[in-house]
Amino acid sequence: MAKPLIYRPPPRWQLWTAFGGALVIMSISVVIAGIHPEPPPPVESQIPEAVTAILEAVPPPDLPPPEDIDIPPPPPPPEAQPEFREEQPTPPPQPRPKASRPPVAPIKRVGSMSSARAQALFGPKPEYPYEARRQKKTGSGVCVLTVDVASGNVTDVNMSQSTGTPSLDNAATSAFKRWRFRPNSVPAQVRVPITYTLTGASY
Repeated sequence: MAKPLIYRPPPRWQLWTAFGGALVIMSISVVIAGIHPEPPPPVESQIPEAVTAILEAVPPPDLPPPEDIDIPPPPPPPEAQPEFREEQPTPPPQPRPKASRPPVAPIKRVGSMSSARAQALFGPKPEYPYEARRQKKTGSGVCVLTVDVASGNVTDVNMSQSTGTPSLDNAATSAFKRWRFRPNSVPAQVRVPITYTLTGASY
């Protein structure tokens, strides 16, 4: 048993009628689009006449005469430099300044022991060290005493010539450091020869 159809197609005459109507409408549209109405010719009375414009020349306004401007004079032309310059003679070399020598200290006058002994206020005799006596050490040397002339005190003593034994040199310098002279009576340095024998020191 066949099932009933839900959708039924329309009859064919309706399709041909719709198709024919569409062709008719298209033809009418083409004919109307091909017709172009021509514009009407212009009327002579409506054409405006050409207008001729006459321009009169207007004279320019009176301008004051230009003032005289002081123009600065042009700069002078540069002097022509000579192409070749004369070579200047080379100055002679300057002598180098001589190095200044340090001032030479004045030579101090050294007095002798014979004249200084008379001006001595206090002059202990150098001792003979026990070890040097036991070893029978002897020798001769020279002591130089530095004296403060204003006060007469001995400020320093050194051996300019050693006796050959350090203990004898130390005994001599220790004794002469205690010496004292009259103020302004002896020079700044006093030279004292000293000799050690088995009997003691003599100067």
